[in-house]
Amino acid sequence: MGAVQIVASILAVTFTIVAIALLVRTGLRMLATIRLGADDPSRSNEPRKRLVTMLRETVGHTKMLKWTLVGAAHWLVFVAFLGLFPILVEAYFEVFDPRAGLPIIGHWSVWLVVSEIISITGIVGIIALFIVRMLNQPKNNPAPVLPEGTQKSEAPSRTSTSRFERSTQWQAFYIEATILAILLCGLTLRALKISADTLDAPVWTSPVAHAMASMFTGLSTDAALTTITIVALVKIAISWTFFLILALNITMGIGWHRITAFFNIYFKRNADGAHALGSVKPILVNGEPIDFEKADPETDPFGAGQVEHFTWKGLLDFTTCTECGRCQSQCPAWNTDKPLSPKLLVMDLRDHLYAKAPYLMAGGGKDALGEEKATEEQLAGVPVDALAEASKTLVGDVIDPDVLWSCTTCGACVEQCPVDIEHVDHIVDMRRHQVMIESDFPAEAQTLMRNLETKGNPWGANPNTRLDWTKGLDFEVPTVDKAGTEWEYLFWVGCAGAFDDKAVKTTQAVATLMHEAGVKFAVLGTGETCTGDPARRAGNEFLFAMLAEQNVETLNETGATKIVATCPHCLNTLGNEYGELGGHYEVVHHTQLLASLVADGKLTPVNKMDGGLTYHDPCYLGRHNRIFTPPREVLGSVATDGLTEMPRTAERSFCCGAGGARMWMEEKLGTRVNVNRSQEAVDTGAKTVAVGCPFCSTMITDGVNAIGSGENVEVVDVAQVLLRSVKK
Repeated sequence: MGAVQIVASILAVTFTIVAIALLVRTGLRMLATIRLGADDPSRSNEPRKRLVTMLRETVGHTKMLKWTLVGAAHWLVFVAFLGLFPILVEAYFEVFDPRAGLPIIGHWSVWLVVSEIISITGIVGIIALFIVRMLNQPKNNPAPVLPEGTQKSEAPSRTSTSRFERSTQWQAFYIEATILAILLCGLTLRALKISADTLDAPVWTSPVAHAMASMFTGLSTDAALTTITIVALVKIAISWTFFLILALNITMGIGWHRITAFFNIYFKRNADGAHALGSVKPILVNGEPIDFEKADPETDPFGAGQVEHFTWKGLLDFTTCTECGRCQSQCPAWNTDKPLSPKLLVMDLRDHLYAKAPYLMAGGGKDALGEEKATEEQLAGVPVDALAEASKTLVGDVIDPDVLWSCTTCGACVEQCPVDIEHVDHIVDMRRHQVMIESDFPAEAQTLMRNLETKGNPWGANPNTRLDWTKGLDFEVPTVDKAGTEWEYLFWVGCAGAFDDKAVKTTQAVATLMHEAGVKFAVLGTGETCTGDPARRAGNEFLFAMLAEQNVETLNETGATKIVATCPHCLNTLGNEYGELGGHYEVVHHTQLLASLVADGKLTPVNKMDGGLTYHDPCYLGRHNRIFTPPREVLGSVATDGLTEMPRTAERSFCCGAGGARMWMEEKLGTRVNVNRSQEAVDTGAKTVAVGCPFCSTMITDGVNAIGSGENVEVVDVAQVLLRSVKK
């Protein structure tokens, strides 16, 4: 072994040991920090399904490939990053002996050709990702145009529309450069070996390396061997420098996600990998859903008032964020100039968590009422910066209240996140603390909650008028308590369907269609009350529990098993959330029932609709419950020229702005979400915009009117469209 090999060997081994030691130390610190979160035993069930889901989403890149170009490029880099690990191992052999290679497979033709293909495609992929990032660099833009009446001081701080805004750009470019350099080093080493005649690799197994070998034809054998040792050392140094930088930057999510993403996906909410968001995570106390009769607000956190109140999965979420900005690019709040970016929210929580971690590790922390639990002696050695971070309020200092209350809970962020971060659950958890402990929330939400508590509906309407929608129908609508009534479906009318004038027309249309199709149904009438969806999304879990328990008791007493609902929010709550309280029902949306009735010939469209027809996917029907096809089947049977889709549709549908209890709150920041979506609908040229949600109906109607198209474009429910076609 020559002097160069001896020095290179010592450097390679030393560098590797130091990097691994620091990486392990930081990894253990990260694990200890994540374990500070609250318990959540629901994340460890069905391990086989979880493993399959994790492999499908990582190896198969199922969520990444929804963005075809970026997803394909990332997959090529992913394969190169993992698949060429043997090439890194081979570099150690080459440092000690430049003529050496991998045992057994080092000269195997199959390995040579496969590794060359992976290297080349990996280089293509990383260059593509680099170009995409360069083309989407944040650029300064003029201030957004605000709606009339909005004060300039109310405009959010926005400098760019790029999804990479405030992402840590140097880290991304460094990682991309690192991967590119490693791949180029691998090809260079093979080319040098071919040039030095120490690797018998037929041209067909390594065509690129053979082409590169021509660059080294002037080198002597000794010089080529020495160069091999140096390049191998450089490759090892580049590889472990990446991990060394990771070890020194615990909040470098764009790097750490290469390790933590596997775990974050494994521990996602649904073990089978279902993308449907469905329910909001309940408040957990000692790993179990909260029992308000036994809970103590002085000791049991009602939501998240401190970062350590999030579950350990929440802390893992914050750690895993790749800062890719997909969530941000799809967020209706961000796209209408609100201060909420799901990406920035998670990044801020991550930075706060790890800055506060030394304080928490020392036993520091506050109870639900904000009282310090640790003694002065315990906190004596805590760094000043960590103590300063611990003094910050979660909502106020770390997360601006306007950020928190801009969310519509539409789930677009969760749908797009390639590493399965659950942004909506974390936002609702913070709202819970603000509402139930701090009593600090928008004034309009206070009116909403008072109406729900006293009247059982968000509008504060007289509950005795819940059956007024039946007036004017030419048939009797039976109630479940009427003697001799036989029914298959319980028709859940909902608050909007009973009290909102526009939604009442949908309710009447659905009832009429079911009657004409011979469907046996009944309603609860005055026995129905709000499902509690707006209370829960606004953060009032106690009020939700009160309303939900009342409804579950009523439904179970009636023996209801099959429910049809016109409101996706009611459908989601009845079908996905009441199970926590003992209410297990088969809940279908009215468009699902109507589609089956048309398919079975029980309803036959006669009059076709002219003038163009488009459809708006409600968030809680589509993204949250994956119901995309039935409403389109109904509309397709009616429209003369078929359905004209908007650019953003199905799982990428843009929110109307009403979810997350935003229906009852003023939209004071930026531009209006419903106007944004309504403009998109009008731009299709369709004269009719069909919807499948009473909230969407109101918001899109208001939006169409706001842009001056109210006289030319009609917004109606799918059921009304079908009824017009069925009725001669």
